[in-house]
Amino acid sequence: MSQKLIIDAKKTGFSLGISDLIAYRDLFVVMAYRDFRVRYAQTYMGFLWAFIQPAITLCVFLFVFGKNTQSQIGNIPYLLFAATGLAAWSYFSFVVNQSGAAMITSQEMIKKIYFPRLVIPLSKALVGLIDFGVVLLLVIAIMLYYDYTPSIKIVWLPAWLLLILLSALGGGIGLSALSIRYRDFQHVSGFLVQLGMFLTPIAYPSTNIPEKYQIIYFLNPMAGIAEGFRWSLLNNYALPAYAWVSVVTTVLFFGVAIVFFKKIEYKIADLL
Repeated sequence: MSQKLIIDAKKTGFSLGISDLIAYRDLFVVMAYRDFRVRYAQTYMGFLWAFIQPAITLCVFLFVFGKNTQSQIGNIPYLLFAATGLAAWSYFSFVVNQSGAAMITSQEMIKKIYFPRLVIPLSKALVGLIDFGVVLLLVIAIMLYYDYTPSIKIVWLPAWLLLILLSALGGGIGLSALSIRYRDFQHVSGFLVQLGMFLTPIAYPSTNIPEKYQIIYFLNPMAGIAEGFRWSLLNNYALPAYAWVSVVTTVLFFGVAIVFFKKIEYKIADLL
């Protein structure tokens, strides 16, 4: 079976290039739509879960971090501060968790037919945009409540969202490739994502980290990206000096994940 897949792949000039993804764009859309329907199928609350989960998380942040953090962020309401960070993190965590396990959950289809395997994690990223949109609406609602108007910096929001996507896909693609060989990563990935939220300035500002540790702290890709995302939405919020470290780390990490994924591309059906 796997040999036939490799032959079919070579006949189509298989690579991880854009042309392959374009050729299989219909499959990409179908998989994304299927995942969206399955995600909220047979639930009483349905699509409301995309709103309830971040709302509860914000309440926890407000109770635990709100009082101590408000004095560090000036006139920015803490609830808005936390919501902007949570919007960035919610999309990142969704894509990493979903794409990290995608190869294992899709193994039956992978063994039967050929298609660019990168379609699988990318379809998860598309579904994640729906939940991200709901959290962004929550951010807008909080802005309206506080009569808070974003500045012209909001034009940079798509660029930071793209960086979130690259960071998430780098983590998700890397984890999916590792999970094929070492199934333990299926269980470790969720824990790492949960831990990562507390190592990222979501509920607190990065200024809490001592200056001598800042450059090490921003080796975490989402540290600078979450702060950049927040900077693009909030007035009078400064972009950290070491945010560029996170951007460079994200690009490098994404590149390494793609190369690693490409190396095991033809072996996936045998390893599953």
